[in-house]
Amino acid sequence: MDGPPENDCCSICHANFHIPCQANCSHWFCANCIIQVWNYGPALQPCRCPLCRRHITLLIPTEASLRQRSTTGVAEILEKVEHYNRVFGERPNGLFQRMQDLPFLLRRLLRDMMDPQRSLPFVIKARVYMAAVLSALYVLSPVDIIPEALLGIIGLLDDFIIVLICFLHVAALYRSFLLARHGG
Repeated sequence: MDGPPENDCCSICHANFHIPCQANCSHWFCANCIIQVWNYGPALQPCRCPLCRRHITLLIPTEASLRQRSTTGVAEILEKVEHYNRVFGERPNGLFQRMQDLPFLLRRLLRDMMDPQRSLPFVIKARVYMAAVLSALYVLSPVDIIPEALLGIIGLLDDFIIVLICFLHVAALYRSFLLARHGG
């Protein structure tokens, strides 16, 4: 979705969304509201989502909000969001945080790839397709690091790890693209 769900409101101010941003946990907030949550918490770590308590390491404003950047109040709030993304979005995350962000980033990437109005850079599309094709070739090939014929179900472990690495690579690539596009 390109914006928050209809008939929904910000869970912080309980009003209609003003400059809606989607967090990496998939929840929507007013940009100013979630920045205020961060301002009243520890400054050296990302704020936690008020709904699910996950660390918010990426805030993505809607395209409509970005088009209103010429408005003084909107530009100021978007600069704060960009600052937040620079501070916490580029920070190396642990594997657990990356695993939590994986569904959000892959869902967004798939939506962006299928939307004819959006254009992802050719390099990103090529790397995504190459990672998917190479991991599919490995999974489907009879050559395995851990053979299924000898170890049974445990032999699928290497296939699972290759697919997981592929998904993590694609999500990290798309996250860096989102940071570049929305983070400044």
